[in-house]
Order: sequence, then structure tokens, then C-alpha cells
Amino acid sequence: MKAYVFPGQGAQFTGMGKDLYETSPLAKELFEKANDILGFRITDLMFEGTAEDLKQTKVTQPAVFLHSVISALVMGEECKPDMVAGHSLGEFSALVVAKAITFEDGLRLVAARAQAMQKACEMHPSTMAAVLGMPDEKVEEICAGIDGIVVPANYNCPGQLVISGTVEAVEEACEKLKAAGAKRALKLPVGGAFHSPLMEPARVELEAAIKATTYNRPICPVYQNVDAKPHTEPEEIKANSIAQLTGAVRWTQSVKNMIADGADYFKELGPGTVLQGLIKKIDASVTAE
Repeated sequence: MKAYVFPGQGAQFTGMGKDLYETSPLAKELFEKANDILGFRITDLMFEGTAEDLKQTKVTQPAVFLHSVISALVMGEECKPDMVAGHSLGEFSALVVAKAITFEDGLRLVAARAQAMQKACEMHPSTMAAVLGMPDEKVEEICAGIDGIVVPANYNCPGQLVISGTVEAVEEACEKLKAAGAKRALKLPVGGAFHSPLMEPARVELEAAIKATTYNRPICPVYQNVDAKPHTEPEEIKANSIAQLTGAVRWTQSVKNMIADGADYFKELGPGTVLQGLIKKIDASVTAE
């Protein structure tokens, strides 16, 4: 069975999507529609912008979304996943490709999500850190023992977990994790504590936008970040989309569940190859490309 997966923030690069724009009339039409919806020419920043331009959350999230979704839509009839999942932001790409939401609504939600997250980041100095070479349970235990906000945010693959919280709590967690035997516990160059309770203001703001959006029954199950389970009920998908901002990205668990449900071929759509690498680390027996 075929699983389509979609990357999140961090996969962006200068020139992304330019080949699609230049070779596919449908891609060109969708990119121009996106420029109109966003109110600025995101294509100029994607195709010619600097790494610094692309790093702004309000640009990064729509850019990665557009590259991912348009890569799938230009496949036309060949785009027939048996199941889909996306990493963080990528979940919105997955929802569009599974026809749970329209391209236009997906882009509007991603733009609203980016703005809301940017505002939440500015309210509290906060950060994230990558923890390598330690079992998930041990990371959870150490985070739980710290007096301050620090939580597991991204379960990327066995032995690779990202934690998120206030600067002080994350720094304290990194020291304790290294002392407990983690190979590395390294702060990431991010603007804030994504997928943690500090994103609550963004969750509230995005909730209003999601509630006002029509969600349809998808053409295949969507394995969602918050519980790693397959969903086809529009109201459940909607609730999970809202909970995602403050909940953890359970990527390891999602991939394992997809494989248990029959996925043996994973196709990554969008910029970069990060998810392919993670999937191979989760289960080397499946094909990921």
C-alpha cells in the first residue's frame, strides 16, 4: 500500500518549486492563485529569495505547503495514496491531498497558522532542542522532573526526539539529558517552542479559523500527529488539527502504525528528503523515496 508523506518547516530551500512553475501550466496557475490569496508574491521569495527570506515563519510555512501540495496535484490521476500523513505543518498538505480541505482553504489556514505561531513566539522567549541517542521514555521522564515548561515535541525516529519549552527549562533539560547519557542535546535555531503549551495563544487563534473552514471526508485515512492514528471523520480531523499546535508530533508512532496497517511504500512530496531518512530509521524494510 502507498503512503504519501509531507514535510514540515525546515525543509525549505531557495529555488523550491521553480521547476514545477516553469514546466506545468497547472502548477503555474496554482502558484499564481497562491500569490493572490497571500497578498504578496511568495513565488519570488521561493524561487529567488535568500535563505534569510525563507526562514521567516510567515514565508516558510506557506512555501513548504505550496511545494508539497502542488508536487502532488501535478501528478494528476497518478496521485492515489492509500493513506497520508504530514510532519507538523505537513499535516495540512496531507489534508489537501486527501481532499479533506480545498487547496485555497489549506493555504489560508497555513498562512493563519504561521502568523499565529509568530505572534506566540514573540510573547514568550522560548526554544527547542534536539536530543539524540536516548530512549523516548527517558527523555519524557527527565522533562517531567523539571520545574518549568519543557515537553517532548517531535518524536522523529527512535533515538531522535525534539523537546520544546521556555529557554531556561530547555537549557536545564539539555544539561540533565547529557548527564544521563544522551549523545547530544542541542538547542535548535528556531523562533519559539512549537508543539508545547506555550503555543496556546496560537492554538486559540487558529481554532477560530479551523472551525470556520469546511472539512470533508478524505479519500483515504489521515494519520494525524496528535495521536498517530488514522482518521476519516471530518469532525475528528478538525479537532486534531486544532490540538496539533500544542500537542506533540508523534511521527515515529504514525509511521509504525501506517506500516502495521499495510504501508510498504512511502512517497515524500515536497522539499527535501528528511522524512525518507526518518522512515528508514523507523523501519528499514519499507521503501521510502
